[in-house]
Amino acid sequence: MGKLDGKVALISGGARGQGAAEARTFAREGAKVVFGDVADDDGLKLEAELLAGGLAAAYVHLDVSSEADWRQAVEETVRRFDKLDILVNNAAITIPRVPIEVRSEAEWDRVMAVNAKGVFLGTKHAIPQMRKAGGGSIVNISSVAGIGQSAHQEPAYAASKAAVRIFSKVTASQCAQDNIRCNSVHPGPVDTAMLHNAMPDPEVLRERLQRVPLRRMALVDEIVAGVLFLASDDASYVTGSELVIDGGALAQ
Repeated sequence: MGKLDGKVALISGGARGQGAAEARTFAREGAKVVFGDVADDDGLKLEAELLAGGLAAAYVHLDVSSEADWRQAVEETVRRFDKLDILVNNAAITIPRVPIEVRSEAEWDRVMAVNAKGVFLGTKHAIPQMRKAGGGSIVNISSVAGIGQSAHQEPAYAASKAAVRIFSKVTASQCAQDNIRCNSVHPGPVDTAMLHNAMPDPEVLRERLQRVPLRRMALVDEIVAGVLFLASDDASYVTGSELVIDGGALAQ
């Protein structure tokens, strides 16, 4: 038996990296998975891979800053698989770190639109379907940047991830009566293309890892294991919580 047998999940940012790993893991654990992204070629390749493996999965185009896209993604999930039990708000972007006074308004707005507004829109449209299903689990991917180590963070990214943290707690409080849980996950540096694109200089990355007591990046599967726990019934009494997976970074 899988940890997600009988569940239907929708994952944003699911075509590549951590989101793709979540889609693979959830499907192998028994869930019917719909995953969305703007990287359509990669998304369709992953869909074909999962279907070839006999797993229940579907890709949808999803710009998380678009309410119309979210509405369509949720509707397509329910059309294909009859319900929605799990939402993973995984999609996010990073931008190079600069001083606050150098950051442009357009850059700030773009980060907020994807990282914070996207989580709001996904949650907004998932809640009614989860209520119909008798409950559900929302897992929002935040970051250690949303909690601490502030001297080392890019301000727009950190502010967006802090917004996700608090929004998750408000969602948990408002939706508990409907048996809908909501939690946030706070990874430290993870070995993904997004991290390497944000820190292309190996020396900068080395210095970043000096602020992680375990002195290494997380493996994607180490983060996905936490997401799976929160999505599953193993976490049936966990809501409004924040799961930090950071190699000890925030302990410093």
